[in-house]
Amino acid sequence: MAADLYSANVRDGRAYLSLILTPLQWIVDVPSRLAGEVSDVVVDRSLLLKENAKLKSEALLLERKVQQNSALWHENDRLRSLLVSSKRVDESVQLVELIGVNPDPFQHQVIINKGSENEVVLGQPILDAGGVMGQVTEMSHYTSRVMLITDARHALPVEINRNGFRTIALGKGQLDELELDHVPDTADIKANDLVITSGLGGRFPRGYPVAIVSEVIRDPGQQFARVRIKPTALLDKSRHLLLVTMPAEVEEIALPLKGEVLPSKEIQ
Repeated sequence: MAADLYSANVRDGRAYLSLILTPLQWIVDVPSRLAGEVSDVVVDRSLLLKENAKLKSEALLLERKVQQNSALWHENDRLRSLLVSSKRVDESVQLVELIGVNPDPFQHQVIINKGSENEVVLGQPILDAGGVMGQVTEMSHYTSRVMLITDARHALPVEINRNGFRTIALGKGQLDELELDHVPDTADIKANDLVITSGLGGRFPRGYPVAIVSEVIRDPGQQFARVRIKPTALLDKSRHLLLVTMPAEVEEIALPLKGEVLPSKEIQ
């Protein structure tokens, strides 16, 4: 100990001895390291299964959050579009939400979350960001039933935006198609023409987009052409809608359904 304390040679010798013993220390430590690695490999199977199930649950929760974020993003995008549409409407509007769909395939009707308690009246037009969807046909205190423009019983006075040609758009019971009624074969109507509300009947204000002309079929042997149009509104997708409040003086004027006739003073 004294030599180690006062002699540098002894300290140098101890350093060399430590260098010689290093491989021996490594060899002695091998069993301990192997035991640790084996213990990591030989893990209880039930523990691995539990950990795997936990990770799967966490992954599902994360996927759900991602899906919700995606749904919220699309909903915000639709609401922004609806807000832009409401700014283009001259009449006052209120935002409503679709809460139900009539399961009858022969009746195109939806239910909204506003009723007579919210000053909803029969015949009020319903719009989405794309255009006209339909009109209120039934009411309760807190909900209302809306008939879509594609319902086979619905008829809507329209005009061709390009030239002002007036006619009636009839529902066919198909969500992606309507038909213009009694269009003369010589009428100036072309594919991709925009069809808008004409304002006749007083229920739908003039100028709202209704559909785009998709096909014009002219038969030389027929007096009338067949004109098929595609609605601009997303009838089977829109959830947030605009309920248009009409001026008091026209709320009492009824828009006819198929089979009814407008008074002559209204169609002049």
